Amino acid sequence: MQLEDYAYLYELEEDFWWFAGMREITAALLDPVCPTTRDRSILDAGCGTGGMISWLKRYAGSGRVAGVDLSPTAVGFCRLGGQTTVAQASVTDLPFSDSSFDLVTSFEILGQLPSETSADRAIDEIQRVLKPEGIAFVRVAAYEWMRSSHDSALVTSHRYLLEELVGKMKLAGFDVLRSTHANALLMPLAVFRRLVLKRIGLASGSDVKPLPSTLRWLNSALNATLRTEARWLRRPAAKLSFGLSAICVAQKPSRPHSSNSQIARDTASSSSTLR
Repeated sequence: MQLEDYAYLYELEEDFWWFAGMREITAALLDPVCPTTRDRSILDAGCGTGGMISWLKRYAGSGRVAGVDLSPTAVGFCRLGGQTTVAQASVTDLPFSDSSFDLVTSFEILGQLPSETSADRAIDEIQRVLKPEGIAFVRVAAYEWMRSSHDSALVTSHRYLLEELVGKMKLAGFDVLRSTHANALLMPLAVFRRLVLKRIGLASGSDVKPLPSTLRWLNSALNATLRTEARWLRRPAAKLSFGLSAICVAQKPSRPHSSNSQIARDTASSSSTLR
């Protein structure tokens, strides 16, 4: 990512429709499994410029919220925003002891890692630093066929199928509590923008940038659309079958599964080879 992209991220995280709306969706999915009546240690793994660190404090009580990001630029913006519990580190090698956190979140990070092996390692690290019965919330960009200049600008190496994400979480030993897509209602507009306009040279680069002054009225309307999805997802077991984001909410078992994640992956790989 370029410095300009980090600057836009830092500037827009509070009020831009996508960030505000996705926070509502995150709350709809986290509230049932992370009631705000207890203290927690929380990690935002791949925290970017730090906007979610402040927001996640609602689930911490008197506990702490920490963040890590590999980019020194991102960490610098975190500190500019007053975030002091942030470290420069990779999500594939988290600088924390086993069983340190009650909740670990990962927002759009797995898809930015350079390989499938790196993504698997990151999920293993999330599992490692979680306490038994701790919660993982993982969100990724969906559908490889939606790739555009937006992904190039944000250095997204892979967009996921929801089943693919869920499968990786299960192989890492997680019990999946809930999985869904998000940003479904606006998907037709996104398809037109990314697969038509961007390919003819319009609307190039990242979509995370301020709206033109003549279109700023759209911010509240687009936010309202995501809030509508959030209200739907507050229903127990409600699910969106498509959307621009894929989300998995999972729990670390109270006892380790009988086989570790690497054995499970090796078995899956061997089975695939034999087909």
